[in-house]
Amino acid sequence: MHRGHDHDHDQFHPFDPPRAPRGHNHTEATAQWQTPHEPDAAHPADDHTHEPDFDLVEKAFTDAFPAVKDPTSFLRLTGIPLLAVAGDGGTLSLLRVAQENVVDIGALAPHLGGESFRYDPLPAAMVSRRESLAFVYFDGKATRSLSFEEARALAPKLDATR
Repeated sequence: MHRGHDHDHDQFHPFDPPRAPRGHNHTEATAQWQTPHEPDAAHPADDHTHEPDFDLVEKAFTDAFPAVKDPTSFLRLTGIPLLAVAGDGGTLSLLRVAQENVVDIGALAPHLGGESFRYDPLPAAMVSRRESLAFVYFDGKATRSLSFEEARALAPKLDATR
């Protein structure tokens, strides 16, 4: 036993996760089993489960959509409704698909006092790239910007005029 370390490693605390007994100098990686404490608002109540590899599906969409010759048919194939029923029962009409590529190439740092700043171009290893995708629907009063997952989860509305 070590100074200040006077418990037996083969004994388990009642709140510890199940594990196999090991010696003091074990080489196995430690598994994180706790749930970090976050505010309740950090996890909105989702009743649906996420599709596996959904980020890859969205990436495939963003790669292919700009080059398609018939965007309307492509949207139908990918499950994005042109007319949809909103959660409140209203009708949503798809106006646009907005894709944006952002490349951050510089950084600002405020000087003491905050009235001026310093600009530094970023070295290539620190340049960041982000893509965003939004589906802009009109709900009869205003536009709503939905993510790929939110748009795919909409219930399509059957249009009697088509």
